[in-house]
Amino acid sequence: MSAPPEGRKPKGISWESWIDRQIKEGCERGDFDDLPGKGKPLAGLDGVRDDDWWLKAKLRAERLSYLPPTLRVRKELEEAREAIAAATREDVVRGIIADINDKIRRVNRFGAEGPPSTVMPIDVEATVATWRAIREGR
Repeated sequence: MSAPPEGRKPKGISWESWIDRQIKEGCERGDFDDLPGKGKPLAGLDGVRDDDWWLKAKLRAERLSYLPPTLRVRKELEEAREAIAAATREDVVRGIIADINDKIRRVNRFGAEGPPSTVMPIDVEATVATWRAIREGR
């Protein structure tokens, strides 16, 4: 009977014994000497169990976030209002309003995951009039 190919578990040996032997041989070769976090406790062992811990850790590491579309459009509406307040030209204000209104209508039309959308499109003319009045100091 010939030996199994390299890296394959031989017949007649338990998985646990085979894995333990590979770990032992790796330690003897020094394969684990320079691992990041060596000698430090594993993070998150004392916290509340969360099935999505790995996903949340990846999002944090990549500096990403995920919000359902209905919540994301609320956040984008706040950002649009800030951009409108900072705008110096009316055409820019109208462009911001058109963009956010398209997003709001899309979320409201198609219904999306997350809580229901309660956001309504911005009234273009009223918002532009308010923007003008603030710019003119009224």
